[in-house]
Amino acid sequence: MSDGSVNKSAFDSRDFSAIFDHVSLGVKDIATAHTFYKPVLATLALEVVMDKDFAVAFGNGTGRQWFWVSEPIEGERSVTANNGAHFAFLADNRAAVHAFHKAALAAGGRDAGAPGLRPEYIPTYYGAFVLDPDGNKIEAVCRKAEDD
Repeated sequence: MSDGSVNKSAFDSRDFSAIFDHVSLGVKDIATAHTFYKPVLATLALEVVMDKDFAVAFGNGTGRQWFWVSEPIEGERSVTANNGAHFAFLADNRAAVHAFHKAALAAGGRDAGAPGLRPEYIPTYYGAFVLDPDGNKIEAVCRKAEDD
C-alpha cells in the first residue's frame, strides 16, 4: 500500500468487536482518578465493578473488569502520562459522546478535542478527546451513522 492510500476494507469496516481482555492505566492518586472516572464512564454505561483501594475497575455491570485505573503497584515508581497513547471507549450514540465530554470537563478533565466528526478515520467516526487529571488521553467514539 502506498503512502496516503486507504485500506478500503479497514475504512469501511463495521466490526466493533474488542481484542483486549482488559486494560490498565497508571494514575498518581487513586481517589482523584476514582472521582474523575466514575461520572465520566457512567455516561458510557460503565460502572465500578471492583475497588481494591489502590486500583479501581470499571465494567458494564456483568462483573467483568474491562478498564482499570491503578496507582503504581511496583514500588514507588512515578506515573507520567503517555505521549501519543490513548484509550478510546465505545459510545452507543453521538449523544453519549457529548455526555462523556461534558462529564469529563465537569470532573476536572481538560479538553483535547471537542465532540465532532473525524471523517479522516472513517466517514461516520464521531469522537471527543479529553485529558484526565494525570494528563492521560481518553476518548469516547461512536462509529455509527447519526440515524443508526
